[in-house]
Amino acid sequence: MSDEDERALKVDILTVGPMQTACYIVADKATDEAMVIDPGGDADMILESLGMMNAGPSYIVNTHGHGDHIASNGNIKRDYPDAILCIHGADAAMLADPMANLSALFGIAVTSPPADRLLAEGDDIELGENRFRVIHLPGHTPGGIGLYWPGTESVAGMLFCGDALFAGGVGRTDFSGGDEHGLLSAIRSKIFTLPDDTIVLPGHGPATTVGREKETNPFFATA
Repeated sequence: MSDEDERALKVDILTVGPMQTACYIVADKATDEAMVIDPGGDADMILESLGMMNAGPSYIVNTHGHGDHIASNGNIKRDYPDAILCIHGADAAMLADPMANLSALFGIAVTSPPADRLLAEGDDIELGENRFRVIHLPGHTPGGIGLYWPGTESVAGMLFCGDALFAGGVGRTDFSGGDEHGLLSAIRSKIFTLPDDTIVLPGHGPATTVGREKETNPFFATA
């Protein structure tokens, strides 16, 4: 991030797995306490990044239960058994079920250890003095979530939103459990109400901002 030196956080962005999933490693600068968001593959790359950041993961957070976002949960838990694996309760059953997490459809049976903590709307995840608020964003899956860090007076906030919102797009809703109306409603009411300069960090593809998506995303164009 261009203004990372001003942040209380270190952020590494990795592109992992055959679906080119964005895995985010977020660490508190003061304590090196870290959170791994969506470790969807290439576990060695993720573990190497943690080592280079000198960061120990206190949390593994899945923004939803699809296989391309959970595939390396077990590898990270193996090396960091005290890391707390978190997912929304509505997607928790997908962790152990390759059909439900869609990996079986692609010929790869992805399974994960069970969740240690079930997340819900309004929960907080804390790294040092940094607090990330859980925002429930159902529609791509029933238990899709975002993690919102509000930033500081001089630094824009960040939203890690999984496959809810992309630069110029939204998550697919044609899989089991999908709900297009619910997804668009959640984005309007819970993402588009955040400050316009909030950096949106999606599960695939480039970063964007809340303001840019409000103005240009074709799924929200008005006549």
